[in-house]
Amino acid sequence: MRTKSKLTFFSFSINYNVYGLLLISLLLIAESCSTKEPAPDHLFRVSLWANEDHTWFKAMEHFSELIKSRSDGRMEIEIYPSEQLAKEIESIRLVQAGVIDMTVTASLLSNWIEIASFCEMPFLIKDEEEKKKLLYGPIGEQVKKDMLDVLGLRPVCHFERGPRHLTSNRPIKHPDDLDGMILRVPNVPSFVTAWNAMGAKPTPMAFSEVFTALQQGTIDGQENPFALTLSAGFAEVQKYINLTEHVVSWSYVVVGEKQFQQLPDDLKDIFLDAAKDMQIYEAALFSKNETQVKDQLKAKGVEFVEVDKAAFSKKCEAAIYNSLSPEMKILYQNFIVEREIKPTN
Repeated sequence: MRTKSKLTFFSFSINYNVYGLLLISLLLIAESCSTKEPAPDHLFRVSLWANEDHTWFKAMEHFSELIKSRSDGRMEIEIYPSEQLAKEIESIRLVQAGVIDMTVTASLLSNWIEIASFCEMPFLIKDEEEKKKLLYGPIGEQVKKDMLDVLGLRPVCHFERGPRHLTSNRPIKHPDDLDGMILRVPNVPSFVTAWNAMGAKPTPMAFSEVFTALQQGTIDGQENPFALTLSAGFAEVQKYINLTEHVVSWSYVVVGEKQFQQLPDDLKDIFLDAAKDMQIYEAALFSKNETQVKDQLKAKGVEFVEVDKAAFSKKCEAAIYNSLSPEMKILYQNFIVEREIKPTN
């Protein structure tokens, strides 16, 4: 966050290219200096991996309008979509370093805090009701606490995500059909574990690199919600969407805690209230979009394939559980037990 047009560079010891950091910082300074409008007291720079067609970008634009209006121009938001500034994992580090200020993330945080793997654990959540139980229950609360206390990232709201499905250029109805398929996954340990167990060859890769890798045949498939598959153009290079529905999840909008604490109390309240409104706005966009996107994919020639979801789940369940630490196994077991308890009349 820039406060009164000063940008402070933090010294930090992380495995990141310092020259890349300096280049990004200089680019941001140059862009800020080029504007003719008076500089705001507080400028928040947001790095997104989603593009301008995605509901997250549109929701963030809405947030930007709310912030500027409600603060009388004292706060502003700059949005950089499509990994223009950095890949997702690098964006997290840049927020921690104070070079940029906000991003959207979820299970990728499990590279730092293991409990974040519950945000997108394959085949853990079956429907929206279970998602809410996890999101607003003890696990969800602990995820948010660890994000703040351990990583210095303050979750201010969450965005919706449709279920993740596997795309390919041949039908995949059963895990046996994977047969060593080279599959792009985000850099999330539980994803790698699950797809290995199911018979694929998972390859962690930044989202911005996926289309070219599919086009060139470097990878055979990827897995994402319908909206991302459409907005990223994957329908141009993938013929089938196999309805695995292997992840039901959400993502957090986070701001650097150091940056947030630089705000006076009145602007903190405006910021958090606007974030709540952004969450409502994004959820409405998502709901409307989800009813249309499947038809749009069909219109592009994509074929939808029904799969044996039970076979996929059974194939990887033990591998996922055994990959967890003892503490996470307890949380996993407790969630499963609570889920199986049926209300009595």
